[in-house]
Amino acid sequence: MPLVKNVEKRIWDLEGFDVVIRGSDGHNVRGDRRGLPQYPYDRAAKNEITVEAWKATRFRPTYPGFDVDVLNAASETVAGNTKLATVRDTYSED
Repeated sequence: MPLVKNVEKRIWDLEGFDVVIRGSDGHNVRGDRRGLPQYPYDRAAKNEITVEAWKATRFRPTYPGFDVDVLNAASETVAGNTKLATVRDTYSED
């Protein structure tokens, strides 16, 4: 089982945005914690879906009992109704 920080990096590499994995009580899960399966997807989610839809269809089914914050390029948590394209665009701005 990979480390939490490796799962977060895999999501970055595939999806194009940073995340912070949190426990069910909201605390930040340490990056050196083991026990999560690797992020299983081979293709990025579509730009048109929202952050909340990504969490509901990809993150929560794969990591039950955990929550996740999706971050923009300024390391700010983005709202659930934000489209993934908007989040990804923050990383490409100069």
